[in-house]
Amino acid sequence: MSVEIEAEDIVRLILQFYKENNLTRSLAALERETSVSLDTLDNREEFEKNIVDGKWDIVLRDVARLKLPGKKLIDLYEHIVIELTEQRELSAARTLLRQTEPMFILKQRHPERYLHLEHLLSRSILDAKDIYPHGQTKEKRRQQIAKVLAAEVTVVAPGRLSTLLENSAKWQQVQGLLPDNASFDPFRAEAVSQIGERDVFANQACSTIKFPGKGTYAESLAFAPAGQILATGSVDGFIELWNYTNGKLRKDLQYQADENFMAMDASVICINFSKNGEQLVTGSTDGKIAVWKVQSGTCQRKYSPAHSQGVTSVCFSKDASMVLSGSYDHTVKIHGLRGGKGNKEFKGHTGFVNNVLFSNDNRAVLSASSDNTIRVWDTESADCLRTIDIAGVQSLAFVGEDRILALTSAAMRIISIKGDLLGMLTSAGDYVAMALSPQQQLAYSVTESGIVECFNTSTGELVGKESLENAGEIIGIASHPLANVIAVSDDKGRVHLLKA
Repeated sequence: MSVEIEAEDIVRLILQFYKENNLTRSLAALERETSVSLDTLDNREEFEKNIVDGKWDIVLRDVARLKLPGKKLIDLYEHIVIELTEQRELSAARTLLRQTEPMFILKQRHPERYLHLEHLLSRSILDAKDIYPHGQTKEKRRQQIAKVLAAEVTVVAPGRLSTLLENSAKWQQVQGLLPDNASFDPFRAEAVSQIGERDVFANQACSTIKFPGKGTYAESLAFAPAGQILATGSVDGFIELWNYTNGKLRKDLQYQADENFMAMDASVICINFSKNGEQLVTGSTDGKIAVWKVQSGTCQRKYSPAHSQGVTSVCFSKDASMVLSGSYDHTVKIHGLRGGKGNKEFKGHTGFVNNVLFSNDNRAVLSASSDNTIRVWDTESADCLRTIDIAGVQSLAFVGEDRILALTSAAMRIISIKGDLLGMLTSAGDYVAMALSPQQQLAYSVTESGIVECFNTSTGELVGKESLENAGEIIGIASHPLANVIAVSDDKGRVHLLKA
């Protein structure tokens, strides 16, 4: 759900804070520099009572910062002039009549009413019938004006800025964007989130996502870059966005609340977010690729088909102008999102392409294939720059700028971009998927039987292992980008969430 807030409303929240804390000079300076006034009241009933009681000094001070319709403001000033004249406060009445904007407008638009007020000021004796014709009285007129003006004013609860900030922090905690504890420094929150705490083995079950219906499960999953969303692509073609902290669908996204889910015609076997988290790309077993807008759930672009067989891997370029894909049809392709510009095809693999990714600078494309090779391609020319032989390679990930983590069923290997072996991470074997911790200090691997292993990427040492309870055959794993949290999907319709 996307909410837009006007800049003037933000200024008014700050103005209210200044007013409530008696920061009068700051209040005046901000109003002067922004030309925005605090056109709200703290108490409507008190405003009405001041009018009914004739406390005109307070009323005029209040209306000076309110946006009121011109006609109703003229009626108020006209009545105040009449009352001041009746009380023989002639100097104040003349000042109000001749030196205020509402009375100047009255003179321009309704000269007869203005002249009537001037005539009253010149008389030494006043008759109530001349002042309040048609059975009116001073008290009735005050009540009428109070009722009309009260309907026009906006009342805001006290401490609105503090309340909004507190609720915002609570929402971010629920979404996993802030630490779930009492000691929270708001000025360091972003830095802590980006830099992250020390990577720790996520081995404690915290929640579970359970897919409804028999035979429905997640074929693919990915966390959004900011970490507040876990996206899943299911065997029945649906793409769903979850709150990983409680295992429930994100109903703050209106289309999901209305049960209008993103969907493809076949199983969604790969999924990925753009770097800014605003777009989502999915690939399916029928060779199609779709690009979605996360906030609206609308399909921005569809490639139908992108490949002649199932799409096994997809990812965005750094600027989200291109989508890279690999397929069972042995090819790697780049699909331009801006009018088809940048479309390329990389040919050379003789087996399924299991995984693809851009290099950190987008100048190269890497692909892992069932033909027991990793190929490095030039993004612009589509030429193969290098072939690295690794038997059974399933997936790839960058560790830092120039080291690559390559998963095979037997081990995870850390290699250089040239293919030199730098380290080996292995314990149980029989691996099906892997993921890196937020700081890339740890590498997770998961076996078909549900054993999660965690390795130190610098030393190659096994940090620990955990067996998932009641897990079916494991399909995939994803790591939270900012927190020590992992998600593991199985064919029993569950996504197991674990935290440190």
